Amino acid sequence: MFSHSFFKNTIQFIVKVFLILIVLCPLVSCTEKEQTPNLLIVFPDQMRGQAMGFVGEEPVITPNLDKFASNGLVFNQAVSNYPVCSPFRGMLMTGMYPVKNKVLSNCTNLVPPDNELQKSDITWSDILSKKGYSLGYIGKWHLERPYEPYIDCTNNKGKVKWNEWTPPDRRHGFDFWYAYNTYDYHMHPLYWNTTEKRNDFHYVDQWGPEHEADMVIQYIRNEDMKFRKKGKPFALVVSMNPPHMPYNAVPQKFKDIYKDADTSLLFNRPDIPPANTKWGKYYRKNIRNYYAMITGVDEQFGRILNALKKQGLDKNTIVLFTSDHGNCLGIHDMISKNNHYEESMRIPFIIKWPGKISPGKTELLISNPDIYPTLLDLMGMKKDIPKTVEGTSFAENIKNGAGNEPSSQMYIWMKPGHPESGRRGIRTKQYTLVIDKTPDAKAEIILHDNQADPYQVINIAREHPEIVKELTKNELIPWLKKTKDPFLGNL
Repeated sequence: MFSHSFFKNTIQFIVKVFLILIVLCPLVSCTEKEQTPNLLIVFPDQMRGQAMGFVGEEPVITPNLDKFASNGLVFNQAVSNYPVCSPFRGMLMTGMYPVKNKVLSNCTNLVPPDNELQKSDITWSDILSKKGYSLGYIGKWHLERPYEPYIDCTNNKGKVKWNEWTPPDRRHGFDFWYAYNTYDYHMHPLYWNTTEKRNDFHYVDQWGPEHEADMVIQYIRNEDMKFRKKGKPFALVVSMNPPHMPYNAVPQKFKDIYKDADTSLLFNRPDIPPANTKWGKYYRKNIRNYYAMITGVDEQFGRILNALKKQGLDKNTIVLFTSDHGNCLGIHDMISKNNHYEESMRIPFIIKWPGKISPGKTELLISNPDIYPTLLDLMGMKKDIPKTVEGTSFAENIKNGAGNEPSSQMYIWMKPGHPESGRRGIRTKQYTLVIDKTPDAKAEIILHDNQADPYQVINIAREHPEIVKELTKNELIPWLKKTKDPFLGNL
């Protein structure tokens, strides 16, 4: 039989182990238990998905994005479904397609009064705000329709008025605000802070992305708790305007990187117009500065990631880098975006969450409205996603590499105030189909085989009516029905 001393020693040992566990438990549980993650979304304006160094398609220098991509999940097939600023932002915030969220085109004074983010819509930021998150927005918002008397700033001097203040009751839960709607003078940007009223905006003598990165770093450091609540998770959106035109509005140090760039590398895309044409000249004039802006944005993104790491927040922060649309820059004789070409539709989309999302690449056909439900699902809030959301959560695909995948993505362009008009199409992993119902349409039906013709030089619609018919029936019409798009009546 066991002696009294044996029982005594055993009990003492158990007590010691129990006490050690009590001491160590907070240290272990704080690092290993499921924590509410922070969220950081960084998206520059007009940055095409091909223009990142690691992609290997264009001679642009992006060391921070290259490193980030090697540690994150890269979506090779991410697109902007309606490649224009405001519609992308409307889909990002609401998870709804334009017909439903009413952001049918860029928010200017020339569009109908309700062509802006609706105050009544439930955005993902509204949900996080109710969950106790600190929410910050820094940079370009572009979801307000300007109204009279117009803000006295340069972007509002012409016929088209662009810039407007966002009152607190229209900020959808963002309690830290350092933003504007749209203002394209990158070297002398304009902002409203959290407490400034409509006519109290201020200017800054600093390149926009650099200044915004400075603000982000302050937000991350949160000295004296000036920017966010102590002990609460945060969600921060950083919307930089460059590489948006004017392309020469970029610090000289970034321009210098490309001043001696090899022209055979700069102009080697077969869809660039000839040098003696209007748009060929435009491309050659601006491509160096466009790349300079991207390299500048890359540097600011690196600074932000370093700040996150220094504060010990990188392990529990979901970081998403993307863009609202791409930029043709003269390619296909197109000045910029708002078209179906890959340079316009394809966007960067890289997500990182250490220990939760495995690094790699995916060919998943993700769309703008999918971002909202996917992020909330990843953050453990699947049940909080409202039924108004039209996008699909791909959280399981991201975490486990399993789940249903869409066979296509929608392409949209509509005339302001007339959602039944314009162009609609779909993009699969092989084809891009567009049906154009505008009065000045050059081609009623456009079909590109993106595998055989990756630069979309040839329209093969006439040669392959059977493919047009199949894609229209099996892909486009289901999308139009799902989104209750009145364009369906044009088919």
